[in-house]
Amino acid sequence: MLDLPFLPFCVLLGGLGFMCVAFVSAWCQRWRGGFAVDGSAQMFNWHPVLMVTGMVVLYGAAALVYRLPPTWRGPKLPWKVLHGALALAAFGLAVLGLAAVFRFHNDHGTPNMYSLHSWLGLVTVLLFSCQWLAGFSAFLLPWAPGWLRALYKPVHIFFGSTILMLSVASCISGINEKLFFSLKNGTTEYKLLPAEAVFANTLGLLILLFGVLVLGALARPSWKRPDADSPDSCQVPAPLWGSAG
Repeated sequence: MLDLPFLPFCVLLGGLGFMCVAFVSAWCQRWRGGFAVDGSAQMFNWHPVLMVTGMVVLYGAAALVYRLPPTWRGPKLPWKVLHGALALAAFGLAVLGLAAVFRFHNDHGTPNMYSLHSWLGLVTVLLFSCQWLAGFSAFLLPWAPGWLRALYKPVHIFFGSTILMLSVASCISGINEKLFFSLKNGTTEYKLLPAEAVFANTLGLLILLFGVLVLGALARPSWKRPDADSPDSCQVPAPLWGSAG
């Protein structure tokens, strides 16, 4: 496998994340009527925007904090705080996104939690909250013993990647569900692939690509932060623009 330079990858991933947020915002503004906070259909539109921004883009950024070469030297605490803060911000946006959709459903007499998308989404957010609390307790509180951190670290990493995959699946299933509900009763049917369907399907592919690239970066050995007791931890990180040796 080619040893790709990290900084150009980050620029590419950042641009892709921006496109995900821009596409979901444009979809809700152009075809779904914009945004509001009054319980209307326009309030629902905050749900996809906040979930994509929080649970995919911000969460993906949080997952990659320890892949930055500057984190390989010096105290880890500032980077732990940044990692936790980005994840907490993602969780906050997700909570607001859930509040928007529940408010919309309740105001319109629509049942909650009946679709696969809703089940998957709620499980993802619940797992995420448990992941954040466990990570905060194990890695940021000073009284957590070293053996507990070492024991929990691979679990934390595993569930971090799993939650990102679940987030991507939740967003894609939500896009598909919204298109099925919306493209009927006077509008062009989904099966005829109107412009809105093409745009939203493209959004789904962008989200999927973003998630795949984040998971690929997390799995890349040359981009992992060396352990403190590893011989590699005494080496200078590879140049940002060059390949890691």
